[in-house]
Amino acid sequence: MITSVFRKSTPLNYSLVVILILVFFFLFQFQEPSWMSSSFLAFQKISLLCFIFASFFLINFIVKKNGLSKDNGYAIFFYLLFILFFPTIFNNANVVYANFFVLLALRRLISLQSLKASKEKIFDASFWILIASLFQFWSILFLILVFISIIFHVSRDYRNWVLPFIALMAVAVIFLLISLIFHINAIEFFQKRAVVDFNIDYFKNNYENGALSIYVAVSLFFVVSMLMTFSNRPQIVHSSYKKIVACFFIAAFVFIISPDKSNDLLLFSIAPLTMMAASYVEYVQQKLNSEIVFYTLIACSLFTFFSQL
Repeated sequence: MITSVFRKSTPLNYSLVVILILVFFFLFQFQEPSWMSSSFLAFQKISLLCFIFASFFLINFIVKKNGLSKDNGYAIFFYLLFILFFPTIFNNANVVYANFFVLLALRRLISLQSLKASKEKIFDASFWILIASLFQFWSILFLILVFISIIFHVSRDYRNWVLPFIALMAVAVIFLLISLIFHINAIEFFQKRAVVDFNIDYFKNNYENGALSIYVAVSLFFVVSMLMTFSNRPQIVHSSYKKIVACFFIAAFVFIISPDKSNDLLLFSIAPLTMMAASYVEYVQQKLNSEIVFYTLIACSLFTFFSQL
């Protein structure tokens, strides 16, 4: 039943996902309604919701524009289910903003396979990743994905290797101007954020631990499925899927080394995992298997969401 609803992209699919986002977002926010009495906090919540919506439709654009998915709504539905594993994402503005800019970069890097305007795409991707690092410092590691993409497509032109450093200078100038205007101590800003911490002992309760454990198991299932079926997929999308898998492992590493660790940081891994999950459902021929995957994920996401309220 679920697969039949999202098998085709229709206004009903998008409306359903938008409604579900609103429902789950405000279910979480109404736990602490104090923000409703402050216009600034209310504006912050609304802007956060806008970025979440933008991320959903950006993922939908990426998978369809680059031939990673057929004309269906699987990607946005999976993205919703995976976010519900970690509802505290709805309160972490920095991670949501950083993830949005990483998605903008991922969009440019995946489209690099067309070899059109490659220099602009490399610069843009590097620029957005560096902007993301201002909100969540270790998202700067996604620059590795830029160099992987250069190796895949345009490694022979030495100028392409220089573009990420030009983007770094551009972002540095912008940040210095902002720091001067708002009296931000640039050295202290990065000293607090450029810290490595491998400890994973942040859990407030067993439900957070359980959500992480289930998410890891689900991630392993889709990553292994992708790697095992990779050779059977169309040659034209091989480089795109390689970048998606690389993006997932970079996101996992960002989570592992980041200070102030929380499940929210796994948001960076949700987009590539969503693309792998959508691809898996399309690849599986047996309708029963795809239904089992959907219902299992729905049960897990709802359980982890409501258990953490």
